[in-house]
Amino acid sequence: MDELREQRIKKVGELSDRGIDPFGGRFLRSDEAQACHTGYREGKEVAVAGRLASIRGHGKTVFADLHDSSGKIQLYLRRDNLEGAGLEILDRLDLGDIVGVRGELFTTRKGEISVLVRELTLLSKALLPPPEKWHGLKDREIRYRRRYLDLVANREVAELFRLRSRIIREIRSFLDRRGFLEVETPMMQPIPGGAAARPFQTFYAALHAPMFLRIAPELYLKRLLVGGFEKVYELNRNFRNEGLSRSHNPEFTMLEIYEAYGDCRTMMELVESLVTEVADKACGNLTPASGEAVIDLNPPWKRIPYRDLVGEFLGREDWFSLSPEEMAAEAVGRGLEVSPEMTPMEITHEIYEKCVEPSLIQPTFVLDFPASLVPLARRKKDDPDSVDVFELVINGTEVAPGYSELNDPLEQRRRFQDQAAARPPDATDAGGEIDEDFLEAMESGMPPAGGAGIGIDRLVMILTGAASIRDVILFPQLRPKKEDPNPEASPANP
Repeated sequence: MDELREQRIKKVGELSDRGIDPFGGRFLRSDEAQACHTGYREGKEVAVAGRLASIRGHGKTVFADLHDSSGKIQLYLRRDNLEGAGLEILDRLDLGDIVGVRGELFTTRKGEISVLVRELTLLSKALLPPPEKWHGLKDREIRYRRRYLDLVANREVAELFRLRSRIIREIRSFLDRRGFLEVETPMMQPIPGGAAARPFQTFYAALHAPMFLRIAPELYLKRLLVGGFEKVYELNRNFRNEGLSRSHNPEFTMLEIYEAYGDCRTMMELVESLVTEVADKACGNLTPASGEAVIDLNPPWKRIPYRDLVGEFLGREDWFSLSPEEMAAEAVGRGLEVSPEMTPMEITHEIYEKCVEPSLIQPTFVLDFPASLVPLARRKKDDPDSVDVFELVINGTEVAPGYSELNDPLEQRRRFQDQAAARPPDATDAGGEIDEDFLEAMESGMPPAGGAGIGIDRLVMILTGAASIRDVILFPQLRPKKEDPNPEASPANP
């Protein structure tokens, strides 16, 4: 690799000595590569630019494939046709170089549309060779760390991220048509709230104050409900100082939606309609495949209460009447770790998260969670031990929680106090601090509302069949590398 790099650096010097800039500037394109095919006309003058993916031939004639974001076009370079500095550049071209060309379209004897190049401009000399034959970048670790090479070498990866962009665009379109207002709330907060998670801490020097990257925008969006914005949403970045896994990244994208005068059922209808419409319009498919599973997004989706689901999964209708010892024995028998300090509800939820949730492949709204698990939701009138919430699970992963939001400031204060009292005494973050400003806002009068969040990264995983959250995030967080081997590189041009 070092030898190939040195050879390319030498060519940079040779070009510079001849008055040719190896790292050129603006180039006015008339067409993209794909347009050369779709708008083909024999002899049409074109100007295209992109990266060289292959170079073939010697002597007087060279063929090359130029790739841009739209596709590929073949270049036909004859030494006796090139003008200006073209010959000097042609002799020093390498795979991966970015060039601009001007010439006319024609069809080769093999029937391939090509550009007969008259002018050749070097726009950026690549000092490192691309992955071997442009298909050598297979190592996932290298692909994630060097996403720029992944996008160049694996065009299906680039298409996945274009699809992600279309999905987000359709989400915005859906909500905008329904009268929701897109807003922005602080990413740095003095008190992290809206979820039970460990925050990232930082320090704001100008204010001489500790700050936290937000774990959720919920409490600020609810302030907007108080302020009279009745239908709001935010496509936001959240940060949680927690582990990495197939479905977890510490920095992730969420959609949070709130609708005044709605409730849990309002949000279920909204989420079901949103996901199905976005899948249809962005992907053209309501039955995406994920490994061996095929997900059927056609509504209506299954709805089942949390308690019924746990009992059904365990085959124990009497589950919630068992003693803590009997519950612990059942959990241990299923390979789970249970400590003596765990309450019956904590044991139950451990079983739910580790055993029940992963078994839910088709879209399922799990309803009526225990009140202790969701401190920001309204209790059910006919069952005060449960809250009026749902959790949408698809392919064994939570995708979207939704609530009938609590708007009683006195009850909210009690729940915050209970939550703070339950924290370990050695906890070092600000999760135990009560957000008095939010409670004051609630005391000004917050309308009843429905709220929901959708994990955008997880939704994209489902709609594209991606196996890991790292496949749908352009630059995922990774553990520090012990060593970062260079991808296999192709030899220099013959």
